[in-house]
Amino acid sequence: MTFQVVAFGLNHQSAPVSLRERLAFPAEIVRASLSELRQVMGRLAPEQALVSTCNRTELYMASHNPGQARQQALGWLAARSQVGHEDLMHHLYQHEEPAAVRHVFRVASGLDSMVLGEPQILGQLKEAARQAQEAGSLGSNLHHLFQQAFSVAKEVRSSTEIGSHSVSMAAASVKLAQRIFGDLSQTRMLFIGAGEMIQLCIAHFAAQSPQGLAIANRTVQRGETLAKSYSGEAFALSDLPRRLADFDVVVSCTASSLPILGLGMVESALKKRRYKPIFFVDLAVPRDIEPEVSKLSDAFLYSVDDLAGLVEVGVQARRDAVSHAEAIIDHGVQRYLHWKSSREQVPLIRTVKDHVAALQEAELVAAQKRLARGEDTNEVLMALAHGLSQKLLHGTYSALSDPDPQTHQRAAQIVPSLFKLQEPTESQADGPASEPDR
Repeated sequence: MTFQVVAFGLNHQSAPVSLRERLAFPAEIVRASLSELRQVMGRLAPEQALVSTCNRTELYMASHNPGQARQQALGWLAARSQVGHEDLMHHLYQHEEPAAVRHVFRVASGLDSMVLGEPQILGQLKEAARQAQEAGSLGSNLHHLFQQAFSVAKEVRSSTEIGSHSVSMAAASVKLAQRIFGDLSQTRMLFIGAGEMIQLCIAHFAAQSPQGLAIANRTVQRGETLAKSYSGEAFALSDLPRRLADFDVVVSCTASSLPILGLGMVESALKKRRYKPIFFVDLAVPRDIEPEVSKLSDAFLYSVDDLAGLVEVGVQARRDAVSHAEAIIDHGVQRYLHWKSSREQVPLIRTVKDHVAALQEAELVAAQKRLARGEDTNEVLMALAHGLSQKLLHGTYSALSDPDPQTHQRAAQIVPSLFKLQEPTESQADGPASEPDR
């Protein structure tokens, strides 16, 4: 049975954050969601992987009926997110092989990201592969797809300038904060969460030497470990209502399925501050901060989509390397398709191998009987070699001498490459052909 790779989903280009957050899969439910999807899909698509980040939600599948599998998985997504089928279709992109393979490779290489060439997506794809493996939904097709994607991404990163001079979300956030406060060394900063994106943001903001730095996290001990590196403090999320007013800059990125900072909490904090502005960056999907906060005159709230314009600054140097990166990706796609094509021939290769083994066994048994009767060893070996070669070549001789012109012409075209033969010389072409043994 031949399986085809399917990739479909939505990202920052096809859907607003208000829709992306409804289709987001927090890390702690990905495995359970894959198990649920596997039950829904049955044998139609036995391989699935789920990628969910702040900028995209994508489903990769290997199916023997790509169209039907896509429709069934789409119904599951619509039901889970409670988004109408037509509304969802309006924002979804769908790819079938080979376009699906190319899409996955472009995602891994950072060519499909909001920040061109950003490296975080590669780690997120590796995590998606690991979760699919643990959920039992990563079969040979998707496993090889991911491994090839990682290899292509590594080559793009090392062979091109696609990742140089990167303008990350964190750097863009710093620039926005400087527009509000100017010198950030006079501000106090709060980071909500302790994941990879928050760690990246802290590194960028801490370089501005703020007056104070704090981390609010569900697990205080993890927050303390991170804060210690920056001479900061850590506290529990439950202390946010009491502490929020202490900070000028607030950056949040958690895996919470519900907002952490609501309109009422922010209004109270601004009142305590006598309406001194607070700069908010919400990098989470689903969002950590209620969007209504942006309506407050002294709250400056930016989501991942709001940062899209800023991250475009300075990317021209990387765009010059895109054509080189695309060529690497094209080569990677061809390698993957060649691997799939060779796998499809495995049953035929096994049949040929078993057939040849049977011929060997028969000739060997005949030779052993002749040796047991005391016949000359050299004659027996010659007969063994001759008999085996004649049996192996019988099909070739039959095709080349077939009375049907199309059959023997097709055989004449295939045989030289099959046996890696050189073009016959003039003398060979004119000389008498030896007749095969019948």
